[in-house]
Amino acid sequence: MHSKNIQTAGRSLKEAEKVLIMVHGRGADAEDILALASHLNVASYALLAPQATNHSWYPYSFLMKPEQNQPWLSSALDLLKDLVEDLIQQGIAAKNIYFLGFSQGACLALEFVTRNAKRYGGVAAFTGGLIGDEINSSNYSGDFNGTPIFIGTGNPDAHVPLDRVKETVALLEEMNASVHLEVYENRPHTISKDEIDWTNKLIFKD
Repeated sequence: MHSKNIQTAGRSLKEAEKVLIMVHGRGADAEDILALASHLNVASYALLAPQATNHSWYPYSFLMKPEQNQPWLSSALDLLKDLVEDLIQQGIAAKNIYFLGFSQGACLALEFVTRNAKRYGGVAAFTGGLIGDEINSSNYSGDFNGTPIFIGTGNPDAHVPLDRVKETVALLEEMNASVHLEVYENRPHTISKDEIDWTNKLIFKD
């Protein structure tokens, strides 16, 4: 199970009006994803990056039946829920909480916000989609109320099929998210400068 190990950077929570939760990918760690902040317009944000036990949020592909990734998947979602609840108790409004993730971290971030949809500051998902062998709409509730969401992905991608990304976008839009999808032909499994530029333009505007 995941312990509550949160790495921090940027402004302190007492100083910052906005908070960015950064979720690393499989095999990476919190420091890796925090390093991405130097390319984002988040100088005024508090940055929080949870660390997955053994560098993985769940053991198998995000396309497996969810029960095969338990109890790790539920533990990871609970960790994000606890983190968001802590922030709200400290006076940070949901509209000032942002999410960013890459690969496994993008899948987890998308899964969390869609299960708990409300007006967040924004979401940047670099190569990710909703989790499960199929999308079970009964898992998701709430209203994004215009939350801006950027999703970038390669086609093909070794881990995340474009069809799942498009299914994810459709559900997010049904729940009133403002989604921008960029598909990069034959791009490797990485984060491109173009994705960073789009994210700064759409999500981190100040």
